[in-house]
Amino acid sequence: MHNKFFPVSRRLAAVALATLALGIGSAAQAEVKAKLGHAMPDSHPQAIAMKKFAELASTYTKGNVKVTVYSSALLGSDEKQLQATQAGTQELYIGTLAPLSTRVKEVQVWDLPFMFQNEKEVYAVLDGASSKKIFEKIEPTGLVGLTWTGMGFRNLSNSKHAVNKLEDVSGLKIRVMANPVALDTWKTIGANAVPMAFSEVFPALEIKALDGQENPLLHMYANKMQEVQKYISVTNHVYTPVAMVASKKFWDSLSPADKEGVQKAATEAGLYQRKLLDEGDLKVVGEFKSAGVTVNNVSPAELARIQDKVKPVVAKYSTVIGEDFVKGFYAEIDKARAAK
Repeated sequence: MHNKFFPVSRRLAAVALATLALGIGSAAQAEVKAKLGHAMPDSHPQAIAMKKFAELASTYTKGNVKVTVYSSALLGSDEKQLQATQAGTQELYIGTLAPLSTRVKEVQVWDLPFMFQNEKEVYAVLDGASSKKIFEKIEPTGLVGLTWTGMGFRNLSNSKHAVNKLEDVSGLKIRVMANPVALDTWKTIGANAVPMAFSEVFPALEIKALDGQENPLLHMYANKMQEVQKYISVTNHVYTPVAMVASKKFWDSLSPADKEGVQKAATEAGLYQRKLLDEGDLKVVGEFKSAGVTVNNVSPAELARIQDKVKPVVAKYSTVIGEDFVKGFYAEIDKARAAK
């Protein structure tokens, strides 16, 4: 009796074990963990939008893709995070693509000064052909572009005096982004331009090793510039966008359905970030004034003078970036401007 039923029992046990193993295997395969890193503090619209992205990615992939967000440059500088994403040790990154500018010249187009009049024009270009072309150009570096979103118009702050005209910039020791376009722009305007990692800026302003810096208003406020700067001059000289990119290694590991879900989440989170930025910019001017910072708008006539002064810089770098690409970029701005 025992011998007769033993093989059946053994077969049932084997089937049960195989089923269990299959269940465990498919569960393990289904859940994909991903780290997303960025430089902004938790109070910044980008941090809020990225938490939303993590929620949406989980929802749209039916729980398959679990994104953990690391803010405040916890995973390193923009450059370090981009390298990690290219290498596949970090799955997702949102921030500037500036560290790629030596390999992908087109990235530098966003550094050209005084191109845009308002956010409407910026967003039209972020969703347009030129921005898609930049994503195509970065693919060979091991990155997949998911969405472009905003960071804001850059404005000037300093601890010396209000900047109302071109001559007021003369001699101010200003921290600028470590890129040749920004350096040439500020030197041409008359500033003592100092390239420096952003993490070093606050202490340098605190000990008066620097007079000022330039960044989007919300970025300044989130990083407590109101504690070390007395004057903000609204110049809107450059618009800084950010891109969300995925490691190609990570992206290729996703199923088509999960890719679709993550892409949808990225697009929606990017639009949400733009909305938060637009609302925040209006609010933050009042916050600066309450903190004792003098905020002034540089007049259109003065901005035109400064724009005229930096024309040689635009001409010089249009050749470096690629004149056809720059012409196409400006054509997209003109089209958005005409659609008012």
